[in-house]
Amino acid sequence: MAFLLLLGATFGQAQQEQASGPVDENYRLGPGDRIRIDVYNQADLTGEYTLDGSGRFSMHLIGSLDARGQTAAELQLAIVNALRPDYLVNPRVSVHVLTYRPFYIIGEVSSPSAYPYVDGMTYLNAIAIAGGYTVRAKEDIVYVIRAGDPEEDEVRLAVSERVQPGDIIRVDERMF
Repeated sequence: MAFLLLLGATFGQAQQEQASGPVDENYRLGPGDRIRIDVYNQADLTGEYTLDGSGRFSMHLIGSLDARGQTAAELQLAIVNALRPDYLVNPRVSVHVLTYRPFYIIGEVSSPSAYPYVDGMTYLNAIAIAGGYTVRAKEDIVYVIRAGDPEEDEVRLAVSERVQPGDIIRVDERMF
C-alpha cells in the first residue's frame, strides 16, 4: 500500500514537472539560447553552442547555421541534411536546449535588466529577481511582449502567469 502511495506521488510530481515547464517540443530557438548537439560517434562534431544575436551558430564541416525560429527537431533535421551528402553516410544527431534566452524586465522595478530564465518561474518571481517593485508600481499585472512575436504586441497578464524565455516584461506605474 505504501509503495502505491509513493508511486502515485512520484508519478504526480513527474506529471506536474512536465506540465509546468513552458518549454516543449514546439519551443522556437532564438538569440541567446545555448544548445548541445550530439552527433553519434563524431566527437569533433559534438559540442555546445550559443546562438548569436541573429540566431546563428557555426559548426565544424558545415559552417554557419541559422537556428532562429526552428524547433530542436527541425534543427536536428537540418544538421542531418547538411552532414549527409558529403560528410557522413547515416548521421545520427540529437539537439537539446541547455539554457534558454534571458528575460528582460523594465519599468517600476528596483533593478531593470536582463536576467537568466528559470523554468517554471512566474512574473512575480521575475519581479522579485529584479529587486521587487518600486513605490509607484502597479502590483497586480504586467505587460509582456513575447519573444518571436513579429508584431511585438504587448499583452496584459496577471503576475501569477508563467514567464517564457525571451519575454520583455514591463511593470507599469499605478495612477494613485
